[in-house]
Amino acid sequence: MAVKRDYYEVLGLPREATEEDIKRAFRKLAFQYHPDRNHEPGAEDKFKELNEAYEVLSDSRKRAAYNQYGHAGEAAAYARGFEGFDFNFGNFGDIFDAFFGAAATATRRGPQRGADLKYQLTITFEEAALGCEKEVSLTRNESCAACRGSGAAAGTQPIRCPQCNGTGQMQQVQRNLFGRFVNTVICGQCRGEGSIIRDPCPECRGAGQVKRQRTLTIDIPAGVDGHSEMRVRGEGSAGIKGGPPGDLHISLAVLEHDVFTREGDDVIYKLPINFAQAALGAEVEVPTLYGKSKVKIPAGSQTDHTIRLKDKGIARLHKSGKGDQLVLLTVTTPESLTREQRQLLEELAKTF
Repeated sequence: MAVKRDYYEVLGLPREATEEDIKRAFRKLAFQYHPDRNHEPGAEDKFKELNEAYEVLSDSRKRAAYNQYGHAGEAAAYARGFEGFDFNFGNFGDIFDAFFGAAATATRRGPQRGADLKYQLTITFEEAALGCEKEVSLTRNESCAACRGSGAAAGTQPIRCPQCNGTGQMQQVQRNLFGRFVNTVICGQCRGEGSIIRDPCPECRGAGQVKRQRTLTIDIPAGVDGHSEMRVRGEGSAGIKGGPPGDLHISLAVLEHDVFTREGDDVIYKLPINFAQAALGAEVEVPTLYGKSKVKIPAGSQTDHTIRLKDKGIARLHKSGKGDQLVLLTVTTPESLTREQRQLLEELAKTF
């Protein structure tokens, strides 16, 4: 016959431990060795040993007898009629309930918020810069108009579940070598709702919701970019049992432009010019987001010289004002020359 270990040793406590120390130590070790969590060899025996130690040391009379007479005092205490300890730790929810007063059990479901929806919207460079209105088409769950979301046919109402009496949950009690185990499970008849529908709505078949396709007009603010996300409140799927609807999340993708690139709130435009324009200066027209604009090229301009057009850039998102348009000059070398052009350049070269 195996010799019983000292109960204080089992719980890892000194003999002068307080009731709170005993409770805290048992709670920690019970989680560690509970059979629902620990499947290592010997874990069940360890858990049983912990229960036995806690049963004695948590009872002031049993603890006093054990402190005085050891395991013999424990047997004598039982012989005098001390009541056995009934452990109601069927699962971790029951352990939480015993120590913290709140079991992790199924509860009847009340109003629930509707699901959020995601949508990817592609817009042009100009639409992102200046803002626009776009239409988006989506399919979402909406409350059934025929039954007003109840799921029951017209003239009827859901009734209280007779199996769980409207609680949405059932208790299962079992006994084994560890004591009495109580498990709280979702009611199989109403699936945790607490009510059942005798006559389902023919429109939604008892679901309380139907799928609908909707087209929404969305305001895109000026200044968005390809990393922008928008949230349209209340345009997601309908809530359940009167819960609020979810939101619509829109991710934006911006198409590249033929001649413009973006740098923050500024627009970059590369302007090719020839030798004569660079050397003598010139006045040319360039495109902008707001129409054509005249640009003066200073004499002696070099490649990468930048001309700034104030307020011709992108509107600042959720702020006042705009960025600028930066005209980046590129002096180009002609790939072929006429005989006259070549003679003129040769004469010019002699002067240098």
